[in-house]
Amino acid sequence: MAANGETAPQWKTTIIASSSLRNHDTNRMLSAQQHRIRFSDSVESGVFIFPLSGTAFLLVDPQDLPERLEESGLIERINTFVQVHRNSFLLLFAPFNGTREMEIFTVIQHRFFGSNLRILPVRNNAEIVKGMLTVAKASVFFVIYRPPVSLMLTVSAIGCFWLGLTSLKAVLCGRC
Repeated sequence: MAANGETAPQWKTTIIASSSLRNHDTNRMLSAQQHRIRFSDSVESGVFIFPLSGTAFLLVDPQDLPERLEESGLIERINTFVQVHRNSFLLLFAPFNGTREMEIFTVIQHRFFGSNLRILPVRNNAEIVKGMLTVAKASVFFVIYRPPVSLMLTVSAIGCFWLGLTSLKAVLCGRC
């Protein structure tokens, strides 16, 4: 925290966005916060990539999908997205919780259960920006300040010892 009325420096990063998102309101909001946005034709439609944190976000609007989800190609698109990006997040844009939005959410959740896809339901552009920046900022901190594995194992072992767990319980809990 800053002292004596000083403001903390604002976090800024570079974002690679799909050219299809060039006129999207989220770009204006990100630009207003001084983030650098680069547009690319080689990035899949609807994708924001935060290279420093290694996270990618796919923006999906259920209103743009046909009535039958199978005909939309959305599942294949998400599957490709998950295979390409290690830390993948799906921004499901649903301004209201109708039956169609809940059906799409459920189908995606069941299909990608156990994968590295995380789903963030968002209601407006402000939530899209806030969600992306929160995840990307936390991921940057983790990537930059990742402790060595030996230290993590030591801390984990100390934590198990501190809790008074027996060796068997420590192994079973997965902390050691």
